[in-house]
Amino acid sequence: MRRREFVSLVMSLVWPLAAHPQSARMPVIGFLDPRSPNVIPKLLRAFREGLKETGHAEGENISVEYRWAEDQIDQLPTLAADLVRRQVTVIAAPGSIAAVLAVHAATNSIPIVFGTATDPVQLGLVNSLSRPGGNMTGVITLALEVGPKRLELLHEIVPTTRTIALLINPASPALSEPTTKDAQAAARTLGVNIHVLHAKTALDFERVFATLVQLQAGGLVIGADTIFTGRAQELAALALRHRVPAIYQYPEFTEAGGLMSYGGSIRDTFHQVGVYVGRILKGEKPADLPVAQLTKVDLVINVKTAKAFGLTVPPALLARADEVIE
Repeated sequence: MRRREFVSLVMSLVWPLAAHPQSARMPVIGFLDPRSPNVIPKLLRAFREGLKETGHAEGENISVEYRWAEDQIDQLPTLAADLVRRQVTVIAAPGSIAAVLAVHAATNSIPIVFGTATDPVQLGLVNSLSRPGGNMTGVITLALEVGPKRLELLHEIVPTTRTIALLINPASPALSEPTTKDAQAAARTLGVNIHVLHAKTALDFERVFATLVQLQAGGLVIGADTIFTGRAQELAALALRHRVPAIYQYPEFTEAGGLMSYGGSIRDTFHQVGVYVGRILKGEKPADLPVAQLTKVDLVINVKTAKAFGLTVPPALLARADEVIE
């Protein structure tokens, strides 16, 4: 065998062995969510766009290990522990406080980037918003703070109703308990009765709307929860079918035929989580990355739906809207 042929043969045998450690060093992102991937494709796109802003592309220079609970909240701790055993580089939990708490309990060393509507300092996740300390940082929204405002806005459109319902997920007490407390206080101020209804999975939605009809509720406020976030279109369709004026926090609900939405953008949350994950992959420490606060909120009103319900939107309310769907 000639020398050149021998060298080529050796290189062909050695090259795969040399390449394997290099590919093994590709950073691995762990992604934990209580839903299934088919209900949040736009949110996943926003997360990947955030990663791309920092020079990271899935399948090119990073890989992502996804763990989906398929609405089984009790599976989140097991899935979080699996990501820790996998020794991922960083964990993203952008859409669920239950997922955040699960990864927080699973590791105090792997960097974690969260998205939440609750105060992370109060929950003991970070030391402060400006200097998180530890292995966690992330994004917070105003979903809880503006909850009572949603009730007030709905009441402006249905001012004569005396019964309004609130939909929450009791499996997420960190969200459902303050939401209920604030709504009850706002209802007392407005002089309306508030009925609290529960849904732990999407399978509960039909029962919830049947109960609304029985209660003759004049409106529905949908609380902040991931179970509802990924199914805004389904909830809007149910509200239309049962002729229940309803308000939710995200514009996807109103775009799908819901009456009103008031809140921030969940897409912005996923995008910013992607940016923070990318920055950590570049060497920044979560302890030094201030928790980002998304404070922009939009009021979107679907006038077409209001007309279908026989409702008149007050001109003053229309004037305050950031978007009006005709």
